[in-house]
Amino acid sequence: MQQLRFHHVGIPTSEKLPEKDHNAKLKITATGYFDGPYAIEWMNFDEDNPLPEIIKTVPHVAYVVDDLNAALEGKNVILPVTSPTDGVQVAFIQDGRNLVELMQFDKPEEELWSHPDKFRI
Repeated sequence: MQQLRFHHVGIPTSEKLPEKDHNAKLKITATGYFDGPYAIEWMNFDEDNPLPEIIKTVPHVAYVVDDLNAALEGKNVILPVTSPTDGVQVAFIQDGRNLVELMQFDKPEEELWSHPDKFRI
């Protein structure tokens, strides 16, 4: 059994989010994760975003695991393993009413995107 390490909370919103945080490739605007220590990410999806509707409408909690494929075994997978950026793989599962994102980093997160104030107040 793997250990889950908290990473962030993702909250879908229809609110207009900062254009500077838009990712045209992923068809999403995501903001807030780097704005403070609490690891809360607000997300607004482009109309043509292909992700499952549940990801675009239901908040989720994200955890880091060491072996993403093993963590998905026997789970209700909503979004199979994908890589939104180099060095990161993610997948979404549903456990009862809970939507969960599982993440695996190929190298330390700090090398991919620095967030020195995460979890520090």
